[in-house]
Amino acid sequence: MGGGSNNSHHIDNGKYVRYTPEQVEALERLYNDCPKPSSMRRQQLIRECPILSNIEPKQIKVWFQNRRCREKQRKEASRLQAVNRKLTAMNKLLMEENDRLQKQVSHLVYENSYFRQHPQNGNLTTTDTSCESVVTSGQHHLTPQHQPRDASPAGLLSIADETLTEFISKATGTAVEWIQMPGMKPGPDSIGIVAISHGCTGIAARACGLVGLDPTRVAEILKDRPCWLRDCRSLDIVNVLSTANGGTLELIYMQMYAPTTLAPARDFWMLRYTSVMEDGSLVICERSLNNTQNGPSMPPSPHFVRAEILPSGYLIRPCEGGGSILHIVDHFDLEPWSVPEVLRSLYESSTLLAQRTTMAALRYLRQISQEISQPNVSGWGRRPAALRALSQRLSKGFNEAVNGFSDEGWSMLESDGIDDVTLLVNSSPTKMMMTSSLPFSNGFTSMPSAVLCAKASMLLQNVPPSILLRFLREHRQEWADNSIDAYSAAAIKAGPCSLPIPRPGSFGGQVILPLAHTIENEEFMEVIKLKSLGHYQEDMMMPADVFLLQMCSGVDENAVESCSELIFAPIDASFSDDAPIIPSGFRIIPLDTKSEGVSPNRTLDLASALDVGSRTAGDSCGSRGNTKSVMTIAFQLAFEMHMQENVASMARQYVRSVIASVQRVAVALSPSSHQLSSGLRPPPASPEAHTLARWISHSYRCYLGVELLKPNGTDLLKSLWHHPDALMCCSLKALPPVFTFANQAGLDMLETTLVALQDITLDKIFDNNGKKTLCSDFPQIMQQGFMCIDGGICMSSMGRAVTYEKAVAWKVLNDNEDPHCICVMFLNWSFI
Repeated sequence: MGGGSNNSHHIDNGKYVRYTPEQVEALERLYNDCPKPSSMRRQQLIRECPILSNIEPKQIKVWFQNRRCREKQRKEASRLQAVNRKLTAMNKLLMEENDRLQKQVSHLVYENSYFRQHPQNGNLTTTDTSCESVVTSGQHHLTPQHQPRDASPAGLLSIADETLTEFISKATGTAVEWIQMPGMKPGPDSIGIVAISHGCTGIAARACGLVGLDPTRVAEILKDRPCWLRDCRSLDIVNVLSTANGGTLELIYMQMYAPTTLAPARDFWMLRYTSVMEDGSLVICERSLNNTQNGPSMPPSPHFVRAEILPSGYLIRPCEGGGSILHIVDHFDLEPWSVPEVLRSLYESSTLLAQRTTMAALRYLRQISQEISQPNVSGWGRRPAALRALSQRLSKGFNEAVNGFSDEGWSMLESDGIDDVTLLVNSSPTKMMMTSSLPFSNGFTSMPSAVLCAKASMLLQNVPPSILLRFLREHRQEWADNSIDAYSAAAIKAGPCSLPIPRPGSFGGQVILPLAHTIENEEFMEVIKLKSLGHYQEDMMMPADVFLLQMCSGVDENAVESCSELIFAPIDASFSDDAPIIPSGFRIIPLDTKSEGVSPNRTLDLASALDVGSRTAGDSCGSRGNTKSVMTIAFQLAFEMHMQENVASMARQYVRSVIASVQRVAVALSPSSHQLSSGLRPPPASPEAHTLARWISHSYRCYLGVELLKPNGTDLLKSLWHHPDALMCCSLKALPPVFTFANQAGLDMLETTLVALQDITLDKIFDNNGKKTLCSDFPQIMQQGFMCIDGGICMSSMGRAVTYEKAVAWKVLNDNEDPHCICVMFLNWSFI
């Protein structure tokens, strides 16, 4: 079937039709409007187009079927061509990386041989002529600079040429010994090839990957560091010089936020050199200018520690078929001496540098590329670019609160004698532009005249950041006073009246409304609705429901040393793009530089101490050892200046209550050595764990006549905990029954923890059929002692559907043969 040159059509044996160009044009117009028209619509087309009047409706139906088939084949061919181009480019990248690794191996083999032959000689110098790298004394580092460098225009050009050579040697040569970053596997769907430094001065990270943008666009984005690097506060170009080869030299002053309240921020005075290489590749390289003379300099800034950028940059090469191949090198000396010893690993971790800086550049570029190729509208009618802008506003506002720079209007309030919580207030016009003069539905405008920030940092022991943060997100009621959220929501849109101090317990019930996911699920945004349990007085103008815009990142428990963040801000239900945003939240950063990945099986495990046989007091977290992390908490509230004292007292008390809640949850998520030695602390309303395991096993044997657990002395609890089927205990004292205990499989099935388990009732996890069965057969359990439930579907606490082949429920008796609880076992369950 196809277009013909004649002006007529004919049907051969009822199978083939030859259409005129006019007929094809008419059919194509309809196809563009409706690729799959109904029979009525096809008949209407025949009536409206006389040139199609002699064609049978059946033949037109076949034409549309074939047209859809050709369109599908065309899209599939286009997709396969794109995948093929990507695989070809990735293969080229991997071959280059393989060549570089072979060269690195040759260097290491040569060094090893040399040191074996000359054990007393500490000096070894080899030169990699292909990349002009230098290896000295078994350590991969570049020749240090001791003499001040000339910073005149000619001197700057000399520094730039040297920086370019050193950067290329790091990006494609062996100037730095790179090792693959733990947990990162290169492949066509990965973010790229990521490596971290080993044995060099400072910390360094390297990445190379494919980006679906042309090199000029990539360079433009990368040079605008504040747009993609959340930790970058500002980047000011002080001067620009042109070079004879068409390149540019830029003198730049850059400030970076501190990640926690316990350390000062960093700033940099540096030279950036942009040029085009002979093969057409774009190069952007940079280095610090701390040791120069005869040129401009940048005096020290208060509240900042001057850090150093060693030769770093970006190599951007055009890729066949479109896009770019990008090499990134970040090499810093962040002056770790300036922070407390317990925090120095934050400034000595190449892995953390790779995650927060190097990989952030690749993710941002891929996100921009995806937005261009798929400009779809996401949740709540927002385009991806608008959602990205909102996430940047959340992140920037939280960083400003954590750092509290005086040049932004922040000033510290006096302490109440306990220095665990720091209070700052900001009444500057710039800050209040976010909250003042906002129109409200009643015609008034908002009146807050200042913002108060309460912040604190705390050390956590043996708690993976991703697990703790996930718990804080999913179980807000465990730590938050939702009335504070209601107060914040009212503060940004209140009428001309005094803002009330919230009453506790007025709000509750968390509903998470998905909003959008960024690329690769590294970060996602959502809207949380807090349902009202009652109403404030009408003259106080408090909202009936509270909406929070929330951003969450680092919840993947498999990511190594991932920084986890939960940042939120109250918003109006209309959720306009220019709505005021006053962020609050949590940031958790691991402090251990040698930690391994967390097993997915420990994701929501409050009872890891059950496996006491394989651990000692000195190894309370199994293979992870004694891990540490630092959590930073910052909460912001808008208020009227005459209420400063009351709001300050409320904020201080609230943050302290949040700290206490977090500490309680952290202890539950990862028991300490003391808890291990004294046994598992049982959940409320339940017996000691070993006793409960014995009761469950004994009752199962009595009612069903078979053994549930292999009798193995004191390891009965361990057998229960690691049983392959999901076992859950329900209290008999509450209707509907409330869960009081579950083994590891049960917690995984419900996607919850032992602490949050007690917020789930038995009826909530079943579908309608399961609820009917439960209500009709529950008395049978109490009378007969057990019952079998046919397979079906139930729901986890995260709303995911779970299918199970069969369930068995039985009555658990205590030592006095009195009913203690109901135990339910789900066999062969899986997520749908």
